[in-house]
Amino acid sequence: MNKPYAIFDMDGTLVDSMGFWKRLAFEYLESHGVKKVSAEILERIKAMTMTESAALFISEYGLLGTPESVAADMNTMMDEHYRNDIPLKSGVKEYLTKLKSAGVRMCVASATAEPLMKACLERLDVLADFEFLLSCETVGAGKKQPDVYLESISRMGAKAAETAVYEDAIYAAETAKRAGFYVAGVQDESNTDCWEKMKRLADEVIEDWKSAAADL
Repeated sequence: MNKPYAIFDMDGTLVDSMGFWKRLAFEYLESHGVKKVSAEILERIKAMTMTESAALFISEYGLLGTPESVAADMNTMMDEHYRNDIPLKSGVKEYLTKLKSAGVRMCVASATAEPLMKACLERLDVLADFEFLLSCETVGAGKKQPDVYLESISRMGAKAAETAVYEDAIYAAETAKRAGFYVAGVQDESNTDCWEKMKRLADEVIEDWKSAAADL
């Protein structure tokens, strides 16, 4: 990667959290008496913000509350994981240190709420590597739209063509690619089924952060 700017996704890219998020829908809905969640619902929420997911749960399962209040409840459930046990992916710290030493300006753009991002990355001692954290919630659109990436480069004074976007989700990588960004696809257990597609789409792929750091 030889771009002067970089935008990192967090979940599944920097931290090993996808398993926690995958269980969140079950954990939350079960606590509200829903014993079975359809595969179709689980697939749809992958590309949604927390508030969008909450609105879907309310409409599908008749939950009480507003999308904002349900999203807040789910964020509370995840808060303890972000504060206590979600780990940094092996090699990420070394990779970020090398980029920062080379003068690359970096931020995080994630569907996760900003307070949760901050709590996690601060605990993992990498928060200082980033200029800011930006949530899809803040810009009002998930990563099927390029809003969060465009707002990120606006804040950094960068152009898409000179900015690398690191993503594990294929739909997010596709969005960034269409918007003119350099795309670095990051391997994760969540994208095993579409990894070959990611390799064809991305400008580069990262299968192991330690190896990637050694190659910088």
